[in-house]
Amino acid sequence: MKTLQLQFENAQGGTATVSLDNPVEPVNPAAIQAAQTAILSQNIFNSTGGDYVKVKGAKIIERNVTDIVLS
Repeated sequence: MKTLQLQFENAQGGTATVSLDNPVEPVNPAAIQAAQTAILSQNIFNSTGGDYVKVKGAKIIERNVTDIVLS
């Protein structure tokens, strides 16, 4: 499973993350940056460290899970 993580700096200088499952690939960096800018300008999220104040980055996380059959 892949997850797109949008990272922001909050008012206290910490990192806040918005995670989106199953991102469209290939990713479009311009669209991601536009979405992060819109999130900041509309002030639609906040964290325990306060409002989001700055874009920090974005990344794709891929996680593989394999069930182990126990008898």
